[in-house]
Amino acid sequence: MTVKSLRILAQLDFPSKTVRLWDGSGGPFVDGDGNIWRPCVLTDSALDQLQLAINAEAFTLPLTLSGIDKSTADTIWADYQAGEIIGTRVRVLIQDCDELDQPVGAADVKFTGTIDDIIFDDAAGDEQIMSTITVEITNRFTLRTLANGAVLSDVDQKARSKLLNPSAPADRFCERMPTLIDLTIRWPNW
Repeated sequence: MTVKSLRILAQLDFPSKTVRLWDGSGGPFVDGDGNIWRPCVLTDSALDQLQLAINAEAFTLPLTLSGIDKSTADTIWADYQAGEIIGTRVRVLIQDCDELDQPVGAADVKFTGTIDDIIFDDAAGDEQIMSTITVEITNRFTLRTLANGAVLSDVDQKARSKLLNPSAPADRFCERMPTLIDLTIRWPNW
């Protein structure tokens, strides 16, 4: 099979249910595992924002989803009211499709993060209410951010990782920082 098109998929693992959305209009999309993905519309700048997040050039990914059906919007609102939205896992996937828009192989996970903030906006139209939900997603690279001019410390980074993810092994990202303090780099003498 040859790849003729791509589908952008967004999976939001809310406490009450997993919401699977694909960027497009029309009916539901069924992947190779039998999961049903409902249509939604990503904003015009969503692809640029996704690219920045995938390349770790942005600290947060603001993902705006429009045209979400009422039952999905109600489920998300109920979880929000219960205080269970922050920390929800979000994955952005790319699915290869054939000439009939059928999935080819498994979808590739391109970005994984957690919801840091959520914004609801409902607009009444002539026939129905259109829900727009913007989720601000952070990923693991956000945990290593610094104030301007600050220096990473091994002790601070291990303490931060222990607080944010107590069951994981210690973050060894800054382990060699103390050895670099007195390092002298000699340039070649030609």
